[in-house]
Amino acid sequence: MVNDTHPGEAARRRRWPVAVGAALGGCTLVAASAVPAAAHGSGHGRDTHYVSLGDSYTSGPAIPQQVDANCARSDHNYPSVVAADKDVTTFKDVSCAGATTAEMWKAQGTNGPQLDVVRKDTDLVTVQIGGNDVGFGSIIGTCARVGAQDPTGNPCQRYYDSSGFDQLILNIAQTAPKVDRVLRAVHARAPHARLLVVGYPDLLPDDGSGCAPSVPFAAKDFPYLRDTEKRLNLMLRLVAAWNHAEYVDTYGPTVGHDMCKAPADRWIEPLQPASPAAPAHPNAKGEQAMADAVLDRLEEGRGRD
Repeated sequence: MVNDTHPGEAARRRRWPVAVGAALGGCTLVAASAVPAAAHGSGHGRDTHYVSLGDSYTSGPAIPQQVDANCARSDHNYPSVVAADKDVTTFKDVSCAGATTAEMWKAQGTNGPQLDVVRKDTDLVTVQIGGNDVGFGSIIGTCARVGAQDPTGNPCQRYYDSSGFDQLILNIAQTAPKVDRVLRAVHARAPHARLLVVGYPDLLPDDGSGCAPSVPFAAKDFPYLRDTEKRLNLMLRLVAAWNHAEYVDTYGPTVGHDMCKAPADRWIEPLQPASPAAPAHPNAKGEQAMADAVLDRLEEGRGRD
């Protein structure tokens, strides 16, 4: 059995919410790209044994062809596109819709613990996790519900600020040590693997504009939710750098293709999808865009070897 912990873990985890919370509370958000990417210490030569870990943004619910009903996993999700492009020798995609960081260590329906497929001969690991720990699904539902009460205001932001602090910033900060633990477990199980942390794509207009009623949020909640997603991605970038992993920005490459765009232009489907995809999730074009970002990062990193 692989030991994923060490004696200083408890103290380390206690520091994460404070350190990340300070960064998130004071960040300008647009400066996230200025955080230096972590250097990788392995991955020389062709990556041949590839493992994909993640949640529904990785698995690709409703995108044809679905190959695992339990996890809503598509054979055209971004890991599958990356695996085909890199012509890997072995490919294990255990991403699963609804997964949190806890499912790295415990079974989810017929899907075993995701970390079980990470082994010493693994060369490449991509991880996209944390959105469900923050509460992605409940946030969408809550903001849609309260949006009808004050369509020109910011009822969702007020809801999450009702205790005197931004609950979503706290959620993100509290998720940081969980993602940190996942990355350390990957390193422990596959010490020579190249580890990529994949961020989340642009869900809402980057300029802060809205598109109710197709996306039923209040007008001033669109920029609030945009900034919340940027904070989530910034946290993932920081935790990746802390763990000597590489961060893959999928937000920047998908700006202009959010769920408010016309069906032909969007890569994220709204709450009533027009293309095969789960509500508020990437469609096939969105998965391809994330695959392109991962492939670009792999090539950029190899150029520095």
